[in-house]
Amino acid sequence: MFFLGIDPGRNGGFAIIDSDNHTVIEAMKFDKDSFLSWTDYLSRADKKTKCCLEKVHAMPKQGSVSMFHFGESYGWLKGVLDAFEISYQEIRPQIWKKEFGLTSDKQRSIEVCKQLFPAINLIPAGCKKEQDGIAESLLMAEFARRKL
Repeated sequence: MFFLGIDPGRNGGFAIIDSDNHTVIEAMKFDKDSFLSWTDYLSRADKKTKCCLEKVHAMPKQGSVSMFHFGESYGWLKGVLDAFEISYQEIRPQIWKKEFGLTSDKQRSIEVCKQLFPAINLIPAGCKKEQDGIAESLLMAEFARRKL
């Protein structure tokens, strides 16, 4: 079975874990083309895929235009998962973060991810620092492996 974790935020990411050997297949900053390629691959694979999609909502003091675009992107993700018939559950951050003893501290998410997956590079090409979106998507994939 494959487990897919998606952090849909502005600096989000997605990650895939193969349950057969608990191997990280992919963990990357979100990119639409790469995401479409991977969802196509997962939909054609002989294994089932379960997905943990972080359930998001509007936050106070965010502009209406930015929230509209964010909602549009979130809907696009759900549409792609539906189109490729990938089973997903929307999980609130408080739920999946509790599994790892996390709060809203993004640096702590990076630290926990590095403890669980020490071989993973959390610095995408062209960047100089580790990306919490990649770390959190990988933690969500691990949450899906443990709980879904």
